[in-house]
Amino acid sequence: MREQTRPREQWPALRVDEWAQTRNTLHMWTQIVGKIRMAHEPMLNHWWQVPLYVSPRGLATSTIPYGTDCFDIEFDFHDHELVIRTSKGSTGKVALEPKTVAQFYSDAMDTLSGLGLATTIRAQPTEVEPAIPFAQDTEHKAYDAESAHLFWRQLVQADRVMHEFRSRFIGKVSPVHFFWGGMDLACTRFSGRTAPTHPGGAPNCGDWVMVEGYSHELSSCGFWPGGDGEGMFYAYAYPEPEGFAEYPVEPDAGLYSKENGQFLLPYEAVRMADDPDAALLKFLHSTYEAAADRGKWDRAVLEADPTRWDHLRS
Repeated sequence: MREQTRPREQWPALRVDEWAQTRNTLHMWTQIVGKIRMAHEPMLNHWWQVPLYVSPRGLATSTIPYGTDCFDIEFDFHDHELVIRTSKGSTGKVALEPKTVAQFYSDAMDTLSGLGLATTIRAQPTEVEPAIPFAQDTEHKAYDAESAHLFWRQLVQADRVMHEFRSRFIGKVSPVHFFWGGMDLACTRFSGRTAPTHPGGAPNCGDWVMVEGYSHELSSCGFWPGGDGEGMFYAYAYPEPEGFAEYPVEPDAGLYSKENGQFLLPYEAVRMADDPDAALLKFLHSTYEAAADRGKWDRAVLEADPTRWDHLRS
């Protein structure tokens, strides 16, 4: 009989300061792959054509069109390879190992060309400062395989709980997806109403990009592997309704940050809870309620019980 694992043991500990150099390198690598996807995908609302997705082995693009063919790209954090697969049956690989961003960029683009997938991207990062062009970036070159694997395991836990949260909303809602600009896993619900024009302001990112992303009233949540400790879960509303910051959210460790304009819950507080899934779901639901109740969303129309058909499925 297989030994049962306590829920909290599935949530790995990974201090940001212990893998910061690997994190910063991996951030640039995911931007390169995300921009490759963006170069071939048709535009979707709120840039939903550009993110990556948590996969059983790492982070993947999903299918990318290429003429009448297609391909996909996956960061494999088990074998520590970037794997490119084509609809013609060919495969290319780039080792994930200590190397500069410049070398990774060259390796990835050469591998694409060798597979008949020649691609041109805007070859410098967004939403970071300074924005070193990929071909010139010899500063970021760390890659600790164990840390990368632990980060992926963090994403696996966050991803599955956020999918549970997503299932209760039948209005317009994003996938659970990894935005490589900010290096965060996110899911966004929408009220159905348009929003005021976003002021922009993200570093090395056109204001028009943010205008598209925030064109409609929303409540967003996610996980960011930065800041202090072991990273942060976050939740915010745009536009932020009156009374949002004062709304009583759960668990007690979840607090509103005036500096960031959002609620924050330390990953460690979730990991150390007796029931991490329940703790995170309380945060996701209560911060959404802060946006929906204070913003006067039509919750009766937008929400539904995901178990509504269970009595007919058994």
